[in-house]
Amino acid sequence: MSGVQSVDRALDVLEALAERGGEAGISELAARTGLPYGTIHRLLRTLLARGYVRQESDRRYALGGAVVRLGEVAERLVGVWARPYLARMVELSGETANLAVLEGDFIVYVAQVPSPRRLRMFAEVGRRVLPHSTAVGKVLLADRPDREVISLIERTGMPRRTANTITAHADMLGALTLVRDRGYALDLGEEELGVHCLAVPVHDGARVVAAMSVSGPADRIDALDREELARGMRTIAADFGAELAPR
Repeated sequence: MSGVQSVDRALDVLEALAERGGEAGISELAARTGLPYGTIHRLLRTLLARGYVRQESDRRYALGGAVVRLGEVAERLVGVWARPYLARMVELSGETANLAVLEGDFIVYVAQVPSPRRLRMFAEVGRRVLPHSTAVGKVLLADRPDREVISLIERTGMPRRTANTITAHADMLGALTLVRDRGYALDLGEEELGVHCLAVPVHDGARVVAAMSVSGPADRIDALDREELARGMRTIAADFGAELAPR
């Protein structure tokens, strides 16, 4: 293999691990990447030595600590890049705008631009929440096959945050179908009573890599034209996604 081809294939393996939730066996990696077993073994040896992959006791492979270090820096950079686009969402809605990603089984808020209004919502950057009760979480889950969604919510459970929280698997799958159909997700007091939120996906080309949202007091969010707001937010999210897309 040439040096460039080796790098390309190593990245294929890392992306395949990420797509499998951070952990996979050799056969799963081969099926996902189309690479021969021998090639995958050679790549994994190098990735193991550099700390980008670790081997579990059951001989499956998982993303290693070196990836976490890169991810932390990347998240900070993405948060900086996102701020002008989040500011556009604040202009559009008058409400606080957020950027969130899915890390493992949790939603992490990585950037925020606050509303200029005196009464406004605040989600601390770095805060981790379960995805089932948030609009950003639903957007990110909606990009996953139902079987992966079920695996995730079986691991985390679906604790009731408020009386409005979805806590049944079937109801969540139905909500995600609706998100896919209309292109946005809602949190109507499911994470916190009196707070409503609308979120849209950020695509970097083929994948949904993040979610952008606006959140505010329920009466103010409900007074907005939901479809018009979602259209404007999708335009902004598409512009941001174009900046993130591989060149």
